Amino acid sequence: MLAMTACSDQFLEDKTNYDNVGEAVYDDFNGANGRLNDIYAQCLPDVNTGIAWNNPSTGDNDNAGKATEEYSGFSIFVDPQDQLTVDGAGGTRVPDFFDNENKVRENVYGRIRNINDIIRGVEKGSMSQENKDIILGQCYFFRGWCYFNLFKWYGGVPLVTEVLEPVASNFTPRSSARATYELIISDLNTAANLLAARTGDNGWDASNWGRITSGTALALKGRVMLWWCSPIFNRKNDASRWQTAYETMKADLVTIKKCGYGLYQSGSNVNGSDFAAQFLQDGKNPEAVFVTLYNNFVGESNTQKNNNWERYIRPYNTTGTPGKEASAMLVDMFPMKDGRIPAGTGTYTKLKPSTEAYDANYPFVGRDPRFYRTFAFPGVRWTFDGNPSAKDPNFPSSGTDYELWNYFWYASADEQGDISGKSYAADYLSTNGRGIYVRKRSDDKDLGTSTLYSFDATAKVSGFQYSGAPYLELRYAEVLLNLAEVACGAGHPDEACGYVNQVRSRAGVPDLTSSDYDGDAGCMSAILYERQIELAYEGKRFDDLRRWMLYDGGVGQEAISSNYALTGWGGNTCTYLGFTQLNGQRRDNMQFRVNDSYGLGTELPTGDPLKIAGEVRCAALNYKTDDLDDQTTVLQNWYSTHLTRKRTLGDDRDANKVELYMNFRPYYYIIGLCSRAQNENKQLPQTVGWEDYNNRGTMGTFDPLAE
Repeated sequence: MLAMTACSDQFLEDKTNYDNVGEAVYDDFNGANGRLNDIYAQCLPDVNTGIAWNNPSTGDNDNAGKATEEYSGFSIFVDPQDQLTVDGAGGTRVPDFFDNENKVRENVYGRIRNINDIIRGVEKGSMSQENKDIILGQCYFFRGWCYFNLFKWYGGVPLVTEVLEPVASNFTPRSSARATYELIISDLNTAANLLAARTGDNGWDASNWGRITSGTALALKGRVMLWWCSPIFNRKNDASRWQTAYETMKADLVTIKKCGYGLYQSGSNVNGSDFAAQFLQDGKNPEAVFVTLYNNFVGESNTQKNNNWERYIRPYNTTGTPGKEASAMLVDMFPMKDGRIPAGTGTYTKLKPSTEAYDANYPFVGRDPRFYRTFAFPGVRWTFDGNPSAKDPNFPSSGTDYELWNYFWYASADEQGDISGKSYAADYLSTNGRGIYVRKRSDDKDLGTSTLYSFDATAKVSGFQYSGAPYLELRYAEVLLNLAEVACGAGHPDEACGYVNQVRSRAGVPDLTSSDYDGDAGCMSAILYERQIELAYEGKRFDDLRRWMLYDGGVGQEAISSNYALTGWGGNTCTYLGFTQLNGQRRDNMQFRVNDSYGLGTELPTGDPLKIAGEVRCAALNYKTDDLDDQTTVLQNWYSTHLTRKRTLGDDRDANKVELYMNFRPYYYIIGLCSRAQNENKQLPQTVGWEDYNNRGTMGTFDPLAE
């Protein structure tokens, strides 16, 4: 058998468009593999592109991220002043996640058609059965992946499993959510079975690392089953769904582990260093169950595949780009070091709050180790290989000693008193400063891993160029948390806690026990909270909020359709979980400004009141040493003398500066087809709750939950 290639250098060189081929190509493994490589190129998630028809959210501040606690600023899904409509009349057009464009390669069903073409060609071809299974297994996985990304938005969609010519007579009607779910499960089971012989013993070899394994297929199947159990598709809380998922996913975990997957652990975990380092393993990584690999090449489009996350999260004085700002809501609700939610947060009322005092003026004191690897704030080391002063002589000259001091001052009392007042940040961050930075998935030199990016301070866009850091779409930690959730739903809370505690142990957090929550509902709430923390800024929170209908608890769904009525969970998932619904809340940001005793500054970068007063900074937090409590005490004392926490504008205000609040409409949980998609598919019925573009004046008739 010819050696297969993964998203390695050779794999990237092979990303040729093999769309126009004859059937003979499938008689040869190399030819069929070329077609398969093109499917990888089309279907693998891509970092920092934003949520789109061909891509899930990957943790960016896109329309998904800005509808969660992770970021502030209204996205189209929660904007109270802008309503989604099918054609944009009277608001914003609902996103088109259905087919996007009338082109084969730029179309959801175009990708599915290419996959079906390979399946048909390989099945008819003359390759050995062993080679056929290898190609087919990966194809069935990607078909399941494509349909899953439709399923979680639309519920039921047309199910095309054969190669259809693009003519009007080849119409395929919408199937129910159940039928769509069953096809996805079938495809993923088929993928797992076909790949078992090749990948069931510790996965692929190093040269093929990054390819789909039987464990990848089963792990994704677990995610799909979790959606089917969740309130968005399980309005009656059918106990049999939870039980089936629990038994299936527990059995599948054995195979997933045999494929070489497990929690990434180095054996020398300091202040959550293993949690941070798992994202920077460019070789075989047990955590990376479904992964997109990148390189730091500069070259032609068929070889260069770069990850730009590092470029867009680093502060302005290292990159020339502003960085990503974390919402104060998530910063404040992160656990304390005992693993419990801070007292007074009020978001999860069925969780026992921490007995450790939380002072919001010093959010870095006594937190879960993952806090320090997720956020960056004034007074912390955030090192890198590079010399930003080559771009601007005022920028730091040594990335290996970089300390972030992003405190702010104001040039007038009026601006200082306004939550949207113009402020200036230290160390030449100036007006490009961020109050709290997103640090998650950062290539931190202090972690001691090999640097995966090249640094060019003179580049137009950013100093952090061409990163080869992989993107982990599905981690082993999520596999465990998915299983924990279905175990809890099936009535096994102690077992659920055991899976959660495997994740907590790697992070350096005490075990979750029944004393940490109230009853079975509290256990489920604890699992969702754990997901929110462990998977923060990985593009998973919006899905969890939708799955559990946590914007409004699912109240009033019967007004859309009788099948939509939420009769399980007491008719309100938020009340059941003890979760404060997001609708009616707002997310603002925070910054630490110079204390009043130092007066105002000037608009110039040299106008820092602390430097003018000759104040000396304390040592920045250094996560390489295990005396973090002592270090944070020193930093807290420095803050108390020099800085004050200030609320700054996150979510918008109206024209009269009246604060606005999140509003996720009830019919957004399962979205409708936009006008362009309906215009291209005139026979497809519209989803209930959404206006039918092809039949103006009437509402959609297709109920995806009907069986």
